[in-house]
Amino acid sequence: MRRIGLLGGSFNPAHSGHRHVAEVALRAARLDQVWLLVSPGNPLKPRAGMAPFRERLASARRIADGVRIVACDLESRLGTRHTVRTLARLRRRFPRLLFVLVIGADNMIQLPRWRRWREVLRLAPLAVLPRPGYTRRALRGPVASVLRHGRRPPALLRQGGEWALVPAAERSISATAIRSGALG
Repeated sequence: MRRIGLLGGSFNPAHSGHRHVAEVALRAARLDQVWLLVSPGNPLKPRAGMAPFRERLASARRIADGVRIVACDLESRLGTRHTVRTLARLRRRFPRLLFVLVIGADNMIQLPRWRRWREVLRLAPLAVLPRPGYTRRALRGPVASVLRHGRRPPALLRQGGEWALVPAAERSISATAIRSGALG
């Protein structure tokens, strides 16, 4: 079964940190590809300061290689804005693929704010990458508690209800810092 990592986000703009996450996840979870799912509109983020969708998609395409890391507008084409709906539709459309949700520890902490987050956990395993200031809290948080019996090495993720902390250096780069000019 082909293994596809799903790295979703606003990509406002996409940057080297996103590329790093995709590359680390590819190796550690033995993924065949990582799809950069550019969100048409994240329900948890303000619209103010959000670049137009086409600009964000173009920035994701610039950091992708088009082979193993692919930027795509699937959520826009599917008409979804919530991960639970995106995963459900992708699983129906591609039943022979295993989708692994690639997130940072910061998103693991906020995952309980996502629509039907427990269903998200059932639909796809999580590959969680460390983030400065978030990793320890994520490991003690509600998602880790719900999935306490499903922790696996990244390469052994096989189904929803499983998760892995992907060994990687913590990177502090963020799109917010780039937009503010803090990273020149």
